[in-house]
Amino acid sequence: MGAHANISFFIPHLGCKNRCSFCNQCSITGQTVMTQGEDIKKAVEIAVKSKKYSKENTEIAFFGGSFTAIDRDYMISLLKAAFPFVKDKTVKGIRISTRPDAINDEVLKILKKYGVTSIELGAQSMDDNVLLLNERGHTEEDVVKASLLIKEYGFSLGLQMMTGLYGATAESDKKTVEKFIEISPDTVRIYPTVVLKGTRLSELVESGKYTPETVETAVNNCCEYINLFSGNNINVIRVGLHHIDESSFVAGPWHPAFSELCMSQSFYRRVILELEKLPLGNYLLYVNDKYISAAVGQKRSNIEKFKEKGFNCRIKGDKTVKDNEFIIEREVK
Repeated sequence: MGAHANISFFIPHLGCKNRCSFCNQCSITGQTVMTQGEDIKKAVEIAVKSKKYSKENTEIAFFGGSFTAIDRDYMISLLKAAFPFVKDKTVKGIRISTRPDAINDEVLKILKKYGVTSIELGAQSMDDNVLLLNERGHTEEDVVKASLLIKEYGFSLGLQMMTGLYGATAESDKKTVEKFIEISPDTVRIYPTVVLKGTRLSELVESGKYTPETVETAVNNCCEYINLFSGNNINVIRVGLHHIDESSFVAGPWHPAFSELCMSQSFYRRVILELEKLPLGNYLLYVNDKYISAAVGQKRSNIEKFKEKGFNCRIKGDKTVKDNEFIIEREVK
């Protein structure tokens, strides 16, 4: 999972022509007020003061709803407020998320004019039956067509998928991953389905017609998908929701550190494959400093699992090790 930062603005439900089975964006974002141009200016001014701020890796991002389906004048007003920060290189660009069926030549020309660099499509699944059951209102073909058009216009393409949706199986989710890989986006986000109050999924859970994934199952599946994407040079920039209103939580694989659980599991799987080619004993594992916590695992879970296999491992940080990579060194005691 690569380094990336957003100055994010959420536009709940605006532009959505239908309500998907899983959707309650106010519970996800905690926001109901419409973003205005002045909000964008203030947020950028605050962000640039951070010691960790990197203009090379930061985009102004409009998430929630369907950005290219909102009132056109309002959409352009937001872009106009953000564009000066692209022109003066305070940020590297503008990122928007939208529906696959809200992309066409006209809208892409507008986005290009106002400095949009990245477009994420809420595909969620590449199984038409799953899309229909969850009332998405678009098809797999819509995702493919929109993706190709976005790439033709020279935008960075991001795809978002959800695991464990109503009607989905591990096989259909893996098929979504494989079809994403065929499209070859630049980035991917993976969201295990979390059931919130006020959604159709919550009714299906209560009636016993839908059982969401457990945290353990979701972590195991997401690890496999992360490794598949990474193996095909597709950058996974997010796993799991950033935030939910916990009073709205009904069921599903919600965990505040879900992303780190996945990174830890992914790290263990990749490292143990290499360690098992070596003699049992003591080893130093070098990772980039920011991955130390994930490499060690929650409550030292990875260290303990390595030990159970006969490998006594210590984790050390090294800034020269690339993101999400590792170096194994035999330690003689």
